[in-house]
Amino acid sequence: MSERRQDGILAVRYRSRPRPSDRVALRRLVAATRVFYPSERAIARELLDERLRLGAKSSYRFWFAEAGGELVGYCAYGRVPLTRRSFDLYWIVVARGYQGRGIGLGLLALAERAVERRGGGGLYIETSSRRVYDRTRRFYLRAGYAQVATLRNFYAPRDHKVVFCKAIRAAR
Repeated sequence: MSERRQDGILAVRYRSRPRPSDRVALRRLVAATRVFYPSERAIARELLDERLRLGAKSSYRFWFAEAGGELVGYCAYGRVPLTRRSFDLYWIVVARGYQGRGIGLGLLALAERAVERRGGGGLYIETSSRRVYDRTRRFYLRAGYAQVATLRNFYAPRDHKVVFCKAIRAAR
């Protein structure tokens, strides 16, 4: 677990091991964004459930951010099946009241370092073109990701899949 000061006041603790208590906290965190559809929220829970059930045998990896004992953010990532050096960032969520404080960048950096330790490669992120994701797409660009594809009408009419990627070098 690592700790970092935010705004000189708030201590944010990062950890990679999920706990059973994270199920309720993650459900609340994802629902509170008011961005994700119910079916998407269910998938977020399924990834965590699999990791809790299978432990290290699961292909899903996590980082959790806590402040004051409360879950304020998390990310889920893992190797893309049938690839040698491609990874997906499946989820990254930061509570509304904690956005803009570097927590998302901290979570993303931890996932990138994990990819680096696993041999590097491309870290891919998929998101929607809906207006509610404008800020999210800007976040990825500021974090050094390139927009590499747009799949038109992928999720629904006028809701395109936007794919970002960043090349991560292998650790030496």
